[in-house]
Amino acid sequence: MQIEITQMSSTLLSVGGIFLLGFAADLAGRYTPLPRVTLLLLCGLLFGPAGLDLLPHRFMNEWFPLLTHIALCMVGFLLGEKITLSAIRERGRSVLWISVGQAMGASLLVGTVLFFWGVAPAFALIMAGIAPASAPAAIFDVVKETGKKSHFTKILLGIVAIDDAWGLLIFSFLLAAASAISGQGGAVNAILTGSVEVTGSILLGLLIGLPMAFLTGRIRPGEPTQAEALGLVITCAGIAVMLDLSSILAAMAMGSTVATLASHHDHPFNEINEIEWPFMILFFLLAGASLHIEKMAAVGMIGLLYIIARITGLCSGARLSGHLVNTDAVVKRWIGCCLFPQAGVALGMALLAAERFPELKDVILPVIIGSTVFFEIIGPVITRHVINKISHTEKT
Repeated sequence: MQIEITQMSSTLLSVGGIFLLGFAADLAGRYTPLPRVTLLLLCGLLFGPAGLDLLPHRFMNEWFPLLTHIALCMVGFLLGEKITLSAIRERGRSVLWISVGQAMGASLLVGTVLFFWGVAPAFALIMAGIAPASAPAAIFDVVKETGKKSHFTKILLGIVAIDDAWGLLIFSFLLAAASAISGQGGAVNAILTGSVEVTGSILLGLLIGLPMAFLTGRIRPGEPTQAEALGLVITCAGIAVMLDLSSILAAMAMGSTVATLASHHDHPFNEINEIEWPFMILFFLLAGASLHIEKMAAVGMIGLLYIIARITGLCSGARLSGHLVNTDAVVKRWIGCCLFPQAGVALGMALLAAERFPELKDVILPVIIGSTVFFEIIGPVITRHVINKISHTEKT
């Protein structure tokens, strides 16, 4: 009995401490160059097994996989609101094709470089799938901070609003392909498996999104809508895991269905947005705690190649697609440089991949967490510099 009481008090103290750390990271993120996501990862590293080892180990074994799926389903659902025909039409042809171009450029170049470097094909596919993911919150914050409103910033905000959706589709397909290749199924089976997983995930999101779209607007806003939205998002995650589908892609399809069909579609998105952060605190801090810091030195060159290839792929992909749609020269030249930040979605993808490929966990997580810290530090700085430079050029 005494042991149970000790375990309960330890758990309660740990959960309370984690939320207080999230509060501190949120405050510190407003007054330091480091975003709160990066600070939470570093806190997890400090208090996890690689540091002071103050977190109960059952958090990592029992809570972390569950929180990963819940948090990423919330992210996917919120992304789905931006993926409707009317939203894409509103953002324009340039935004659509540049967003596709930079995502494909980053994925192709990262996958090609790592493959010819000699890594396992499955690992190259996984990293290629993660490469297009960005950090919309960081870029939105930079644009808001500069106070610049121009054609360039309009294009930039339009791209970052939807580019994670394309990245998610690419990741889901390539993760399934990596699974097929690891099972020695061959290229044809990889394509077939990837197609089935992506299609199945989208259909699942559609099937759950249809009744959700019907209910939304017929339920009183506030706590009833919050319960409905949270219940259906987590149900979507559970069914996706049970059917071995992509939970985050299914949630995105569900969000897109609701945003397209519901008369008051903003209600569930507002409620999920209100309760998302506590889950993200637990998710990011436990993600940092799962990092084995001693493994980072062993993957240093792979991490460097990933960073270089991703930067080159984003810039070249955005420039080429901008040329194809005949957009402004300034947009073609500089838009790719503003897309470097990479944070929560990339980390979530890495965790899902590590769950499916435990033998690659000690390579995937150090590379992605290390590069995330790098991109979250330099990315917003470069984005701010480019926006200010273009603004100054336009004035002169």
